[in-house]
Formats: sequence, structure tokens, C-alpha cells
Amino acid sequence: MENLINPKDKVRQGAGFPLTGPGLVHIYCGDGKGKTTCGMGLCCRAAGFGYKVLICQFMKDNSSSERKALSSLGNVTFVDGPEKEKFSFLMTQEEKAERRSYYNERLRMVAQKAVREKTDVLFLDEVLYAIDAGLMDESLLVKFLDSRPGSMEVILTGRNPGRELTDRADYISEIRKIKHPYDHDQPARNGIEK
Repeated sequence: MENLINPKDKVRQGAGFPLTGPGLVHIYCGDGKGKTTCGMGLCCRAAGFGYKVLICQFMKDNSSSERKALSSLGNVTFVDGPEKEKFSFLMTQEEKAERRSYYNERLRMVAQKAVREKTDVLFLDEVLYAIDAGLMDESLLVKFLDSRPGSMEVILTGRNPGRELTDRADYISEIRKIKHPYDHDQPARNGIEK
């Protein structure tokens, strides 16, 4: 497996507000609403302190409302994704193969960008969903976590994180669904669920 980052980039120069202590790994997982919301809240907090934040959303298009709010902050950058995205269960085998190649390459690009730009906080939203759906190689993410600069905070969201990822996490919060309007055919609402 190739290195996702250049070993020379391990020494972080920082954005002027170096993290105190090592960067940790957060996992927000489960079948409940709020995983992305937790990650975006943490990004907002970090940006408010002055940290440089990079956000990449998997399995989503570029239309979520939080992008508009957080993009207005000078120290938060979003990596654009596809203009249209389907749920994995609606994809054909051909589409899944294309997405797997796309998301593997996207993770490589984001990892390199995060290191090159000396990112303090990296949020990989729904990356666990992409892995669980077979649309990304878990080993690529594990490799990145093992080789990232020691001060980089990483946030992962989605469902069913594998053992290799949970072993590397410092925080794991499971969000469990008890009730959700979607179960009663209520579509996602702008500004609340999307």
C-alpha cells in the first residue's frame, strides 16, 4: 500500500494556533440523526478558536446548508464533491465500482491537501458510510491515520466503523435512533436535516 502523505510533511508548522498535545481521532457513528451535526459543531468550535479546518463530505453532494455557513469563515475549507449523489443501495454494480475508484482517489487527494496545507482539523464526513457500503478501501483511511502529522485532529462519521478504525479512535460516540420522521415518510427539510 502506498503512502498517502510525504514523510517530509510530518513536521507541522501550524496556523499560528498549534494544538496542545497530540491530535486525536473522533468517531461519531450509529443509525441516529446528528453525526454530521456533531462533526460540524466541532469544526465550528475549532474554527472559532483559529484552527485551520478542512472538510470533505463523502456520499453527499455539495448542497448541505452547513457548507454555506461554515464556508463563510476564512479558516474553513470544503472539498467539493459530485454534483449529484445516490444512496449506495440505489447504485448499480457499475456505479459502485466507479464510486469506489472515485472515493479512494478523493481520500488520497484530501490526505495530501490536509498535510500540504497544514490543516489542524480534518473532518471526513460519512467516510465510514462509504467504507461500510464497499465504496472505499478501509485500509487507505487506516494508512492515513497512521501516517498523518501527530498534531492533526481527525473527525470521522458514518455507520459501522471497523475494528481497525475503532482501535485508532480516541473518542467514539454512538448516536442511536429511537424515533425519526423519515420512518413516517417525512422528507428531509432544508436547514434541519440537510
